[in-house]
Parts: sequence; structure tokens; C-alpha cells
Amino acid sequence: MSKYTTGEIAKLCGVTVRTVQYYDSRNILVPDELSEGGRRLYSQDDLRKLRIICFLRNIGLPINSIAELFAEENSEEIITLLLEQQKTALQKEIVECQEKLQTLGGVVKELKTIEHFSVEFIGDIAYKMKNRRKLRKTRMVMLAIGIFMDTIEVATLVLWITKGIWWPFALGMSLAVVMGIWVSGYYFRRVAYICPQCHKVFKANFREAFFARHTLSLRKLTCTECGHHGFCIETYVDANSGNA
Repeated sequence: MSKYTTGEIAKLCGVTVRTVQYYDSRNILVPDELSEGGRRLYSQDDLRKLRIICFLRNIGLPINSIAELFAEENSEEIITLLLEQQKTALQKEIVECQEKLQTLGGVVKELKTIEHFSVEFIGDIAYKMKNRRKLRKTRMVMLAIGIFMDTIEVATLVLWITKGIWWPFALGMSLAVVMGIWVSGYYFRRVAYICPQCHKVFKANFREAFFARHTLSLRKLTCTECGHHGFCIETYVDANSGNA
């Protein structure tokens, strides 16, 4: 049966001699025997065991868990459970990394629209990105209502032109005005703005916000905290509690 020195088994598994010695010191990979000169000799079973250890370490399993694993008699059942737990942990980590990547991408995209910005301004954009899903949902509600109202207006206009029946169009336009006021209130109750000057989150005056120049993520407003007038970053705010 083949015997391997510390250096040989380390080379076969793609690790350093120091790593093999560390596993030995932790009683995870104890050599099968010692040579006459006192050199550690590892068996074929030790080689297989080291490969399993390297695999478990590569997927992120802590060394303490591996040590406990090999100390148990029913290690096969335990390793299956540990692998399932590690799989779940890695999937969660992937989701978290994807969310961070999306936030980073959003910040970079926002910064491309700004000529001059400060470190604090980057923090403001990052704060906004945390609430992007809720803000996107609010905008989708507004878009759905807008499409619905446009459909009614077009349909009643066609009816007026083709059939000469005008009153559905007049009723539809009245409904559109009422719905427009309602949906604007719905939207502005759910958004707040971050001032680029004092970096405070504030609620804008409805009239000013309604008529203000804006982009998809910025609106030119007067900060209620410091009085600065300029483009402010739009973010989501809880409509019931009023907290951003």
C-alpha cells in the first residue's frame, strides 16, 4: 500500500505542507504511521480524507465543523446535513451579493447623471437604493392606473367620433381629473427627498413637487430643513408612519 510523506500528500491535494501540518495539529488528519527517522507517513485512506477536507474547506465549511464531523461515528449522515446547511448558506450569500451588486450598479448609474458630487451624496444615493423596490412598486401602481385611464379616454373619444355620443368622453375626462389628483396624492404620500446640501430626508410641499422639474430619480425642490433649492434625490417613505 502506498505511503506518502507530508510533502507528497500536500502536493497531491494542491495544498501547502503547512496546511497538512495544521490539520495534524488539530487531530483532523493524523498520519497513519511514522518512519524510522520520525517522518510522518500518510496512507491511501489519509489521502482520500485530505481530499474530502479540502473539498469541505473549498465550499466554505469552518474547520471546527470539519473537526467535529470526523470525530463522530455516523459521519456520513452528518456530512449530508452539513452540506445541505452550507448549500442554504451559500444560496443566501449569493442573494445578498446580488442585492449589493444591484445597489452598486444603481449608485454608479445615478452618479453618471451628476456632474459634481461629494462622498455624502454617494451615501444619499445608496440610502435611496435601499428602498428602490418599494419605490418601483409605487411607480408601477401609478403606471397601471395611467394606462387604465388612457384606455378609457381613447375608447370614449373613438365612441364620440364614430357614433357621435359625447357624454362618455366628458365623463371619462372628469374621472381622469379626479383619478389624476388621487394618484398624485398617493404617490407623494409615499415618496420623500434627500437634500444634497444637508443630506436630510424631507417631505416636499405637494404643489411644489407636482409642478417641479424632475427626472426619474431627481426633483428640483426647496429643502424644508436647510432651504437649499435644487435637485433632490427621490426615495420611498412609509405612507402611514411617515418614516423614510
